Amino acid sequence: MRTITINVSDPVYKDFVAHAKQRGRPAAELIRTAMEDYHSKNIARRTSLRDRRPLSAGGPVQPLTSDDDLLAEMLDDTRD
Repeated sequence: MRTITINVSDPVYKDFVAHAKQRGRPAAELIRTAMEDYHSKNIARRTSLRDRRPLSAGGPVQPLTSDDDLLAEMLDDTRD
């Protein structure tokens, strides 16, 4: 773990200190947790869609019949 120095406005720091006291934790731990949350949501590498396995969407709810074929209806232009 690396020690860093950051500049934080007084009102924000006071809010962190007050919240930390309510939780019984050090303010530094809350700030470290906030930084880790920001990192995981905004910076951390996410897997590419190419690296993910496809999820199953399941099968049809019921078997298709010849009446369910819409392609023939879309191709059949009655305006001619």
